[in-house]
Amino acid sequence: MAHVDVLITVLDPSLPLPAYAQGGDAGADLRTRIDFTLAPGERKLIPTGIKIALPNGYVALVHPRSGLAIKDGVTLVNTPGTIDAGYRGEIACILINHDQSSTASFKKGDRIAQLVIQRVEHAQFVEVSELPGSGRNSGGFGSTGSA
Repeated sequence: MAHVDVLITVLDPSLPLPAYAQGGDAGADLRTRIDFTLAPGERKLIPTGIKIALPNGYVALVHPRSGLAIKDGVTLVNTPGTIDAGYRGEIACILINHDQSSTASFKKGDRIAQLVIQRVEHAQFVEVSELPGSGRNSGGFGSTGSA
């Protein structure tokens, strides 16, 4: 599998670097730098204790963890979160608890999200008076058939 070097600064040396749990995984685990709880319906900005520098032409996408979603109802508010190559601040995750009755508790070092690094293309936007036709044309949500 190809790799790209991502420079990283660790703000809390007691936390491990992001890592892929299994060979071939797309996302590297991000961990919480703090203990916290999320009451039903509550959302919080959670620091991960790392800063990164991506090469130009790359983006880091913060994705939710499916295990947290199914077990605890916890996911990310803005998913995926986008970290541009020029951003140098601490990566933080906006978590929300969708469970209607249970508070979710996390300890420092718990895995809270996944970081996916991808190449990006920059588009050149070309204005035209009319777009070429397609099979879908201007059909929107649900236009390709019933669920």
